[in-house]
Amino acid sequence: MKKTRQYQLTRWLKTQSALAQRWLRLSMLLGLFSGILIVAQAWLLASLLHALIIEHQPRAELVSSFIWLLATFALRALLSWLRERVGFICGQVIRQRMRVQVLDKLQRLGPAWIQGKPAGSWASIIVEQIEDMQDYYARYLPQMYLAVFIPLLILITVFPINWAAGLILLATAPLIPLFMALVGMGAADANRRNFVALARLSGNFLDRLRGLDTLRLFNRGRAETEQIAKSSEDFRQRTMEVLRMAFLSSAVLEFFASISIAVVAVYFGFSYLGELNFGSYGTGVTLFAGFLVLILAPEFFQPLRDLGAFYHAKAQAVGAAEALEAFLAEEGEQMGNGTQVLDNEVPLTLHARDLEILSPNGALLAGPLTFTLPANQRIALVGLSGAGKSSLLNLLLGFLPYRGSLLVNGTELRELAAANWRQQLGWVGQNPHLPAPTLRDNILLGYPEASEEQLRQAVEQAYVSEFLPHLPNGLETELGDSAARLSVGQAQRVAVARALISPRRLLLLDEPAASLDAHSERWVMQALNRASHQQTTLLVTHQLEDTEDYDQIWVMDNGQIVQCGNYATLSSQPGLFANLIAHRSGEL
Repeated sequence: MKKTRQYQLTRWLKTQSALAQRWLRLSMLLGLFSGILIVAQAWLLASLLHALIIEHQPRAELVSSFIWLLATFALRALLSWLRERVGFICGQVIRQRMRVQVLDKLQRLGPAWIQGKPAGSWASIIVEQIEDMQDYYARYLPQMYLAVFIPLLILITVFPINWAAGLILLATAPLIPLFMALVGMGAADANRRNFVALARLSGNFLDRLRGLDTLRLFNRGRAETEQIAKSSEDFRQRTMEVLRMAFLSSAVLEFFASISIAVVAVYFGFSYLGELNFGSYGTGVTLFAGFLVLILAPEFFQPLRDLGAFYHAKAQAVGAAEALEAFLAEEGEQMGNGTQVLDNEVPLTLHARDLEILSPNGALLAGPLTFTLPANQRIALVGLSGAGKSSLLNLLLGFLPYRGSLLVNGTELRELAAANWRQQLGWVGQNPHLPAPTLRDNILLGYPEASEEQLRQAVEQAYVSEFLPHLPNGLETELGDSAARLSVGQAQRVAVARALISPRRLLLLDEPAASLDAHSERWVMQALNRASHQQTTLLVTHQLEDTEDYDQIWVMDNGQIVQCGNYATLSSQPGLFANLIAHRSGEL
């Protein structure tokens, strides 16, 4: 990773700290109070030792000093606990708000954009990469300021006591951040490579897990196992590279801090022997001054050492931030964020003029299209794969942007409130999604307030009642992950029941019988045909026999509507529809 890119990511990370600025300032303030207590504690301890050893004061006269010393110990411990707690809350607040930003961005970009990456990559960004920023905000960022303020406070204390010791500390202090920077230059790049490998490994593993049955069917199990093992080994090596950087950085810090403290100790040792007679403003080096500086010397370097210990947190955060910052900066075509709502009493009519359907990055998917979808009409969309049929459905679902005009009862689609528009839509796709735990919950997913009678009717109309007696707990049966307890045909009937339980004004059907056997296809299409008479319906299908009794058939080719009419008309005239029928008959 280039230095300029690291600098940009570091700045981006710091701007995100504004999400919890109050907690960050409180953490730094507690750290500064702790630094003041360090000086007070060292002063009390040096004073007690000087009084006991040099001045031979009775212990009874020093009880108050001992009490104050114990109080500073207790108060420091309390402040350390409070700092940890406040730091955790600071990181937690920022992580939560980052996840909100990511999820809001995903919602704005829409499902069509999300499909560009495997689910494992999104899980890595949302869960792992954001989680790995915790220590950066909880510890590193506050420590970065304390690494300046606390040494400065100690220097202000030491210089009036002994300027030579102060100069030694001042001269050796820059060595630690200098060598820390030199050692840590590659740490962010190592973390970045580690996160890229983790996202790739997560995505590949989840994809293989989902396609496990297919891999076994084609005897690819051993090859994929070897590939996962190879990827895991690569990830292990990258992780060890990151750890090696962290350990090397800590070792360098400890080495130079130890040398600096040793130089201070040597100076005072030779001063007490009378070999060095400078640094104490001509008054001689006292035991109090020596103890005070030697007690404060480790504390002088401790904030820098803590910063070094947390430096890997910065490198880790920079590595994690690359994909996150790039994603949040991603620009897609605007799909509209309107506020207008539809009048539920007016029949739903759609008018499109010069409509161009775009991908999330602005590429043309279909169009220009000009059509009218009257209220309570049943329209079938047919055509070859890639003709633009599913793109039109995705546009109506609000998942794709567009240019031109698409009016819904005279109002531009992009000006409608998304939630209000989707309340008008019923949808059944090729692959049923049943995310709720039980069969009942999945049917009631879009209409939880439905009555038992409405639920019973939907179950009967979708022919869910055919297999319901075979489930152990009926409607309360838990379906498992990806509805594993049901076959594809049974799951599709549940999806149909979900669409039927609350009829909407526009029913969108995207090849609902594409993956079904003949038995399930018959039941599903019967239920949907019955439902389509109750609302405006747009059906995408390759099964031309399903379109015979539809009001209109729109034939799409290369993103445009090239034919329009009913089944009898289109099948009797030359054109793409007649060719599709002939091709279908030839296959049969």
